[in-house]
Formats: sequence, structure tokens, C-alpha cells
Amino acid sequence: MENGIGAQVSSSASGELRRVGLVYDERMCKHSTPTGEPHPENPDRIRAIWNKLMSAKIPQRCVVFDAKEVEDKYIAAVHTSNHINLIKTISSKKLASQRDRIAAKLNSIYFNEGSSESAYLAAGSVLDVAAKVAKGELNSAFAIVRPPGHHAEENEPMGFCLFNNIAIATSFLLNQKELGINKILIVDWDVHHGNGTQKTFYKDSQVLFFSVHRDEYGTFYPCGDDGSYAMKGEGKGEGYNINVPWENGKCGDADYIAAWNHILIPVAREFKPDIILVSAGFDAAIGDPLGGCRITPHGFAILLKKLMEFSNGKIVMALEGGYNLNSIANSVLSCVQVLLEDKQIVEPDEIYPFESTWRVIKEVREELSAYWPILAEKLPEKLTSRVTPLVKIYSSESEDENDDDEVSEDVTIPLSKLKVSDDDAHDKVEDWRSKLSKVDVWYASFGSNMSESRFRCYIQGGQVEGMRRACKGAADKSQPKEVLWKTVPHRLFFGRESTVTWGPGGVAFLNPQTNNHDKTFMCLYRITLEQFNDVLLQENVSSDTTSPFFDLNALNSIENENNISLKALKDGWYHNVVYLGKEKGVPILTMTCRVDQVEGFKSGKIPLRPPAKEYADTLIRGLVIGKQLSEDEAIAYINEASTKPL
Repeated sequence: MENGIGAQVSSSASGELRRVGLVYDERMCKHSTPTGEPHPENPDRIRAIWNKLMSAKIPQRCVVFDAKEVEDKYIAAVHTSNHINLIKTISSKKLASQRDRIAAKLNSIYFNEGSSESAYLAAGSVLDVAAKVAKGELNSAFAIVRPPGHHAEENEPMGFCLFNNIAIATSFLLNQKELGINKILIVDWDVHHGNGTQKTFYKDSQVLFFSVHRDEYGTFYPCGDDGSYAMKGEGKGEGYNINVPWENGKCGDADYIAAWNHILIPVAREFKPDIILVSAGFDAAIGDPLGGCRITPHGFAILLKKLMEFSNGKIVMALEGGYNLNSIANSVLSCVQVLLEDKQIVEPDEIYPFESTWRVIKEVREELSAYWPILAEKLPEKLTSRVTPLVKIYSSESEDENDDDEVSEDVTIPLSKLKVSDDDAHDKVEDWRSKLSKVDVWYASFGSNMSESRFRCYIQGGQVEGMRRACKGAADKSQPKEVLWKTVPHRLFFGRESTVTWGPGGVAFLNPQTNNHDKTFMCLYRITLEQFNDVLLQENVSSDTTSPFFDLNALNSIENENNISLKALKDGWYHNVVYLGKEKGVPILTMTCRVDQVEGFKSGKIPLRPPAKEYADTLIRGLVIGKQLSEDEAIAYINEASTKPL
């Protein structure tokens, strides 16, 4: 229902009348931390945006709507009944005493007595204006909503997100056949990967999902392989999932414009969407405390302007992240001015992205060229040679902002560690690294790391033949002090559907329990405990290095406990550290899954699967070069481990 503020249209530069919808509602400010402690995702985010728009007299030129609660039947197209019931009841008095405990079990989530209403209003608002744009009642709209939504998965709120607002609206539009919406482009420019949205439409050819995000080889929140360019969709949706994963922070206007020009826009022209939904996170904006990137308000305007050429400008924007109040307010203002078509947007004649940006763009184009032939064309060297050096300090000054915030080095804070200050975190990291660098362990490998050149990628960084992505390497790049081989009475097997590093096929696991009938070859590398922690980080694609995953206390206790499951890495595949005895008085450690996960492999809950050829070849090469087996014997060894029932 229109609330009476500015229920009018705006005349665009072309003379046509534009009806641009805005949603803002103070009721969404009721969602806040339980005891009022500071948090990046707080009510001031949407208040700052609204105040900025009011001061620029924008609402008077738009059609302003109060928020509207979503109906459960529309949420059910995206979330499970358990998820819906949790969010619906979490603010009730009945669950007041359990709220904090429930939130603590989730990934970067808080709840209070206003959370339920805010979540229902946020999802309902995006759905409501999306329907109005689809019907032609509005040309476009911006939903200034919170909590955000793109991290929320089918059965799990996470990353500040309770309901997946964009996904719910998208499902609604597709299911209401009378609207005539058959193809939807979702553009997610939030600095974090939209994992929840991706999973919702991963097998759907009606939705082209495009996410550009800071990834850093899967170590940036939400961490893992989901944000890789190798995640292309499945079944009918294969080729309709496009990820542009930045290798580093500090990406700005030039980097994003290059991704638009050479990936998104060519594909969008072929896809021909009926409507575009934008997961409009502004944490890639200059000065953001979580993003560490540097898009200016003018940069966001350019990106949005490029999308206006499609679907007759039918665009629905929904606020996601963004935690610098000045940046998000100025950026939203700039975007709404684009929707009103009353501001001339001038794109720079020449852009100079980072070298890593061109590398990522080329990799994405190559990966998706089979589905979008326009991407098969090779980018001219004259274009990709235009690069800017990756320097360490940027000022947040721009023509649109006058604040003096400065982003130096990397201001990213893992979402799960929001209360750790930059200085404290740095000191803490330096302290544990210094201590653990003085302690040696044997890291025992049974998988691809049996090939010494492959293992050195975890120390030096880089990649070897067959790997689809590079490793970041360890902080200490010193080579192993010794390498030797050993066999252990544990079962080797292969499982999981695929990995970003090796593609489709299983990867190696070791049953943590011993069995004298089993024999597994292990290549042992004598490295420091600091380096072992860096290998753990890369094997489990984690981003938090403010404290060690496996410290001296764990090392002292593992001899009695035999294996220790690391809670900080619980979402990784290799978070269970297993003790295999000593060699020359030095502890031998390996990493694998837990015993209960082995039961999951046995039951079929987690798939057993033979390894990809490239992966198997690396294992075989390690065994042969290590002089443990002949090539034929190594092939037979891997085949037996792949086919013998657990």
C-alpha cells in the first residue's frame, strides 16, 4: 500500500515518465543485537540510506511503499518448513531464553524480539515490488530492507541473513505464470558470494545467476568452493551459474566494469531476461570495514546503467550488505538516480583493472564458453595489457564522498570474528606463528600431496598440471626439512562428488580407525607446526588465521586422544587431525574426516566416488617418483581403494 510520500512519477532525460518504487519501513529496524552491542548489520544502515534520499528529495519523485509481510507459502518455495518455523517463532517470548543459544549454533547470526517481523517484512517487500515491476505498475524499484538475504540457504540462516529475499521473489515471479516472467537475471554484486541464491537456482535454466565477489581461492566469507568459476550449474541449469571470484581485495570501478563488459553484458544479451533482480550489497564500496574493495558511488551507477538496456529497464534492487554508512547511503542515492534516469552517467574511455582481474575474467570466459559462444572469443592483448599495480593503500575520497576514511592493507574482518580489532588480530597472529614456527611435526599425506610437487603448492603457492586453481601457499615458504615414506594400517578410500581444484570425481580420505588388514602408503614431510596450520587452512578453505587451528595444547594431548576434530574447521572435509605415532621422536599427523563421517560414506549419505583422472594421475605419480610402487602397481593400488567396499 502506498504511504502517500511522493506517489508520483519522474520525467527521465528522454522525456518518458518513470515510475520508480521505493520501500522503506522503520519496523525493519526492530531487528538488532539482543543487548545492543555494536554490530555491522544494524538498523542505522537503512536509516542512513533513507535520510540521504530524503535530503536529496528523492522519495518525493518516487512511489513509496510500506513494507509488507511475506506469506509462508511463498517462502516455502525456497526454505524448508523447519527454517520457516525457526524464523517465525524465534522472536516469541516462548523462545526468549533459547535465542542466544540457537544463534550461537548458526554462522554469523543474531536474534532478538524484532527479528521475526523484520525478516518477514524484508522478504515480503522485495516480493511485493518485484510483482509490481513485473506487472508494469512500476518501471523499477529499490527495496531498502534488512536483514539481508543472499547467504540464507534452504534450511539455514547464515551470514546476517534470515530469509533469502531475492530467491523468494524470484521463485514467486516464475511461479505466477500470468505475469509472463520466464527468464530472470539475478546480479549479485555484494562483496560476498551469494551462496544461498546460487544453491536455490543451481539446476534452473530460467534463472541466470551472476555473482561477482571477493573469493581469494575460497578463503573469503562464506568460504569454500561455492564461489568458484567452476560452479557452472547442474542439469538444465548447467551454464546458467556464473561466478567471477576476485583473487584479492581492493578491486574497484575498473575491475567491475571489465567484468560487466567482457562477461555479464555479452551473456545477458544472449539470455534476454524478462526482468533483472539485483542483490545490491554495497560492502564492495570504498571504505567498507568488511569488504576491503573500493567501488565508488559513480562506479555502482555505471554498473547499473549497463543493466538498464535489458528487459526494458525492469530492475528490482534489494539491499544486501554494506557497512560503511556514508558509502551505502551515497551508493544507493547514485543507483536510484540511475533508475530515475535523470543523471548522465559517463563511463571512462579506458579502464585499468588489476592483472589478476584480467586473469579471472579469462578463466571465467573459458569455463563458460561452451554454453555462451560469445565468450569463446579471445580478448585482445592490447586490452588485457591495460593493468594497474596492486598497491597497498587507497583513499576513499571520490567525487561523491567527502569523508576521509582510509582503507590500508586489508580491512576485511571474518564475519565470525567481528569483535577482534585489526591491531589485536595482527598481534595475535604474529604471536602464535612465532611460537609454532619453532616446533616440528611430520605431515603425513595419503592423497595428491604424496606427489612432492603438488605438496609444495601448499608451501610455496601455485599449481601443478591437472589442478584447476592455484594455492595461496603458507606464510613460511621454507621447504620441508625431510621427506620419507611409511605405510599405516588404515583404509584409503575416495568420496565426494567433485572439487574445484580437480573437477568431478572423488578425493582421498583415510579412515581414522586402524585395521590390520588395511595398508595405506603415506608420504611424510617434516615441516613446522605453523606450516601444518597453513596446510589445514588451505585443505579446509578457511579464512580465519587470528589463532591456530591446531596449537601446542592440541599437540600435547593428541597422543592420548589419537584424533582431534577441529571445531573452527568443522565445515571442511579434512578437519580431523589424526595421530600416527612418532618418527625420530617427532609426532606424525595427518588430516581426514571424522569416524561418524566414514559411517556417512558407508551408508551412502555422503557419496563414494572414484577419483578424477587428473587427481588419480597425481597420486600415481607421487607413488612412482617416491619409489614406493611401479606405475602398474600404483594404478592397481588406486583402483582397489576406489572400488573395494567400505
